[in-house]
Amino acid sequence: MVYKRIRDLREDKDLTQRAMAKALSCSQQVYSNYELGQRDIPTDILIKLSAFHGVSVDYILGITDNPKINK
Repeated sequence: MVYKRIRDLREDKDLTQRAMAKALSCSQQVYSNYELGQRDIPTDILIKLSAFHGVSVDYILGITDNPKINK
């Protein structure tokens, strides 16, 4: 679920893996491994993904289907 969510969020913004990796300060290969589920996503990257896409970490993790951040 997590891996599909981050891929879908990236594709919704028409971004390449390379562009997303640059935004996260990692290599394209590392980001690709996140999307493929071949590498666990560190907490700091989850937080960056959440902020970048404007969704909650819970949404990325599949805990909720509501992408809104509750404040």
